[in-house]
Amino acid sequence: MLMPSLRNWFGRSGDAPPPELVHATDEMPAEISAPVKVRGPRRLWSAERIRTAGMLWGEGFQFPGGEVETLRLAKPMGLSAASTLMLLGAGGGGPARTVASKLGAWVSGFESDTDLAAAATDLMGRSKLGRRSQIQRWDPTDPNFAAAYFHHGLALEPLRDHQPELILAAIAMALKPGGQLTLVETVADVPLPPKDHDVVHWARLEHRRPEALPSEIAITRILGRLGFDVRIAEDISTRHVQQALIGWRRLVRAMETERPPLWQTALLVEEAELWLQRLKLFRAKQLRLVRWHGISRGAP
Repeated sequence: MLMPSLRNWFGRSGDAPPPELVHATDEMPAEISAPVKVRGPRRLWSAERIRTAGMLWGEGFQFPGGEVETLRLAKPMGLSAASTLMLLGAGGGGPARTVASKLGAWVSGFESDTDLAAAATDLMGRSKLGRRSQIQRWDPTDPNFAAAYFHHGLALEPLRDHQPELILAAIAMALKPGGQLTLVETVADVPLPPKDHDVVHWARLEHRRPEALPSEIAITRILGRLGFDVRIAEDISTRHVQQALIGWRRLVRAMETERPPLWQTALLVEEAELWLQRLKLFRAKQLRLVRWHGISRGAP
């Protein structure tokens, strides 16, 4: 039942997910849906979920497009072996490894999630990039980076319900004058209805606060106040949706010939439910993914 549902949904363009997929996680026995029991609050990025994301987007990535999208975002900055890059939102290490190995830049990756930071550190060790690519933890409520240290910055959804002014100001202070910044963030141009069923469902699945999402114009204005000459503010939502569908369709085709164990199927269904809801809000234009490209004139 679940395999046809996944295949049918990610192969069509409608918005309503099949009922058997939406409620599939409720039907799974606890011992199957949670192979590793962890006491205390549930972690956002368990080791099992990190592996699931790797199956979809590539090892070390938490977003559609993986390595291809990372290079698309990083290449306009003209990175080279003479460049230092501040990478905020390093995830499981995929973006840092890609930039360091493919473009030769010296990458300092910063990740706020403990489990993702640990996974990224492990990936860097196995990649044998040495000091060319390193991972550190950072606190979005108290961002603190070396002043005027990095040539350029790549920030992959670093805000996540935290104060945009605080985080963007810390980024501005960390870049050298003339440094380029590529920022990607999920925005809501109109405040999301707090009681809307789809919004509530999405927020629960992604552990987000709908009222905390910034708008595109708000972020553009903040960047301007912080001394950035904003050259590009581009809606990349369509590409994001297309890349997500490609990743899921590729995985579903692979699963038809090599069926995963039941516990892994349960995790995939849970992740699919999250992405179905996310894509539904993107198609309704309640959510958008925006890329900014700016040049620092020097933090005020």
